Amino acid sequence: MARHFLFSAKPASTYPITMKLAIRRALLTLVLLNVPHMVPAQTPEVPAWAQPGSATHVQVAPPADFHRPSKNFDAPIGLFEGQSDIGSAMVPGSASYDASAKQYTINSAGYNVWYTRDEFRYLWKKMSGDVSLAANIMYPDPNGFGDRKAVLVIRQDLDDDSKEAITAVHGLGMIHLAQRPAKGARVKGLEFRIGGRGRPGGASPDSLVGVVARRIGIEKHGDSFALFVSLEGEPMHQFGPPINLHIDEPFYVGIGFCSHLPDKSDTAVLSNVVLENSAGKVR
Repeated sequence: MARHFLFSAKPASTYPITMKLAIRRALLTLVLLNVPHMVPAQTPEVPAWAQPGSATHVQVAPPADFHRPSKNFDAPIGLFEGQSDIGSAMVPGSASYDASAKQYTINSAGYNVWYTRDEFRYLWKKMSGDVSLAANIMYPDPNGFGDRKAVLVIRQDLDDDSKEAITAVHGLGMIHLAQRPAKGARVKGLEFRIGGRGRPGGASPDSLVGVVARRIGIEKHGDSFALFVSLEGEPMHQFGPPINLHIDEPFYVGIGFCSHLPDKSDTAVLSNVVLENSAGKVR
């Protein structure tokens, strides 16, 4: 019985290509079936406690168990050995240094530097012994949040709830000397609001007009920490009583900024920074 064979009209050389295409289609189908549905990345919601104070809202301390690990960078800048986003604010911070102008420009978000934990960009140097630290402070945007803070800080560590001594100039001009007396404790301290009459900006010669310090400093002498101030360019002088706080050596010394807005960055410029490993050198 005669047998009949059917042959494809396509050249044999085309079979491998056809098979490869079929395999690729099958693999692509399998991959697509096994990939989870892509969900657009969403910005975390700001918790109510972190919202800044307003006419309708009061900012409160964070929950006792709320912490974010700090992000630390081996990035020397000017006088400082490293940088950190303490408490990892929702918007990453940054900093630059202009050596010719002796200016540090710090950009940072952050709900606050207060209560039981902090969020701010920190430029730091590890030190021991006595310390003198001072800086001129300026806010390029006059419309920033009133409680934003440019800070001079001596901290035990780089955690968000570190023991620390803090001096600051707030956006509306208030200055303070404060401390977190123990890790995770609530900040306490003295606040100073300074004003004068017969100054520019008042509605009348009798209006009380706020005075914003041009320069602040902090001095560590043993366990004593003192605030120094120059209001209008006069020589630095101690302002108010010192606080007592023991910090183990070595510790961190540096400058920083917090916008007081948990999800929005702002800018502070700190210039003519003095950092000495000795007391009595604030100037």
